[in-house]
Amino acid sequence: MALMTEGRRKTHVGDGVLIVKKEIGWTSHDVVAKVRGLLGGAKVGHAGTLDPAATGVLPLLIGKATRVAEYLVGWDKEYRAVLRLGETTDTQDATGTVLQRVETTGVSTEILNGVVARFRGPQKQLPPMYSAVKVAGRPLYKSARAGETVERAERDIVIHELEVTAIDGRDISLRIVCSKGKYIRTLCADMGQALGVGGHLLSLERTRVGSLTIEQGLTVEQLAAHATVGSLGVVLLTLDQVLAQLPSVTVTAEQAVRVLHGAPLGAATMDMLSSPFSVRLKDEQGRLLAIGTYDGQGRGAIRIDKVLVDGESLN
Repeated sequence: MALMTEGRRKTHVGDGVLIVKKEIGWTSHDVVAKVRGLLGGAKVGHAGTLDPAATGVLPLLIGKATRVAEYLVGWDKEYRAVLRLGETTDTQDATGTVLQRVETTGVSTEILNGVVARFRGPQKQLPPMYSAVKVAGRPLYKSARAGETVERAERDIVIHELEVTAIDGRDISLRIVCSKGKYIRTLCADMGQALGVGGHLLSLERTRVGSLTIEQGLTVEQLAAHATVGSLGVVLLTLDQVLAQLPSVTVTAEQAVRVLHGAPLGAATMDMLSSPFSVRLKDEQGRLLAIGTYDGQGRGAIRIDKVLVDGESLN
């Protein structure tokens, strides 16, 4: 995999989000580093790691957009996955060593659908040993590579939707919509175990992160082509666009000054809301200033969580 930086013209864009359609072989860090180079060293982060063998939606946060990573990371995600039954691997995916092979002729469609139904809804999941989850400050994958198995706590996750979309012999195609923190390879391994034949994740594509879809995504090479002609800004989503699912509150010029200093706003601004959630705070010209939380309690003040512009922007 070549990063191909020679001859590329560095370009600069504003704050916002680029939706990358990650290809096989790239780490999330590779993608960040490549785009950072295209942008002349601008601040770049991502919202949700994809393993090198996985493909699909990887939101890149540019500039001040890195301040809102927690909102994107918390969104539900949608995947297309292929579960291979009858093969158990040490990594729970196709990159690992096969530990066991079992015949799958006894797994009927009826039995498969019954197991699929059991994995929908709230549940607990044990993080895999081959993961970046840290226990006592050490990533689990380092312990796994050293041949160690570490005791780890289960996580609460939710699988909102899980359906079989195709069956090709022992390969089961799945569509999954789930909460953050879900390991799809562990889901596949757990389903294989529940079916009595074992299984692992053969392939994975993330098709959606919140409202950001794979149809909007561009490959790294497509982004590089935009950078060459100086048109990356055309495909950059503004923070306001990305956070459009949050309610919007318009503040006066006087209140805008308070917002930029992180001072909370009183109840009168938000008397139309009745429960606590995040909101976008915008000035009278429609510019996004900050993200706040309406507490929904007592007088209902808005706490300022993330200021997204500096004071000079109001002038």
